[in-house]
Amino acid sequence: MVKLRSRKLFKTSSKAGICGGEGGGKCRREIEWELRPGGMLVQKRETIGTDESKGMINVRVSTGLRWLHISISATATFGELKVMVAMETGLEPREQRLLFKGKEKEDGDHLHMVGVKEGDKVLLLEDPAIKERKLRSIGIAMKAMEIKGSCPAAIPA
Repeated sequence: MVKLRSRKLFKTSSKAGICGGEGGGKCRREIEWELRPGGMLVQKRETIGTDESKGMINVRVSTGLRWLHISISATATFGELKVMVAMETGLEPREQRLLFKGKEKEDGDHLHMVGVKEGDKVLLLEDPAIKERKLRSIGIAMKAMEIKGSCPAAIPA
């Protein structure tokens, strides 16, 4: 049989700022909780830093030719990041593929849940299927222009 030494180990307090009267500097404070997007209830982290404490992070996005520095909420989704990137590049969100740590992320994935932190790099690629469709439509338009230009009925008399 095991006897527990003290029941104090199992007691918790929800009162803020109560200090033990014995001295020794032991103060208890209320634990703050937050609900994550996945539905998990966790203890709120204490962040150090001005931007992180406000919930904003700076993400570096590499387009291949240049770097974009985007300030976005830490709890935002990759879909929201795509919208921010679209404003900078002109590339529509459905045409973008965002990679973080070598893996493509879905639009519904939250930045903080996959581990994106202040100053992390995200790689932007153009979706190859949509890029191919664009090139085909441009090619078809060019051929139509050539056919229209060589047709004798199109030349005014």
